[in-house]
Amino acid sequence: MTAFLRRMHGDRGAASTQLVLVVPALLLIALLVVQFALVWHARHIAQYAAQRALAAARTKDGSAAEGQTQARRSLAALGSRVLTTPSVTAERTATQTTVRVDGTVLRVLPVPGLVLHASGTASGPTERITTPTGDQP
Repeated sequence: MTAFLRRMHGDRGAASTQLVLVVPALLLIALLVVQFALVWHARHIAQYAAQRALAAARTKDGSAAEGQTQARRSLAALGSRVLTTPSVTAERTATQTTVRVDGTVLRVLPVPGLVLHASGTASGPTERITTPTGDQP
């Protein structure tokens, strides 16, 4: 009986020690999952804003400034908390329009120096009126 009691005293506090070691690791893993889900979501927001801006900027009467305005509206409606410090660049030529939306992702993990970025790019032909060339029937 005394050997049994000695064995029982040797395991005292083992569950508390295991809990102290395992719970922080599980919390870190959960926060990493949330952080990278936010990165994924921010990339989709940036891509959506770039596509909306392209639709506004590439029209016949559109401009790069109108594309930037549309991108900022889309970002304000969807991602002002997830995609912080966004920047929008729009370039429009006679044949091609390109919009790029960049930003920094909201940080969940308090890791110094951890800065995650998300961006979206949309490009397409600029709408213009053309006349057919060649012989017409």
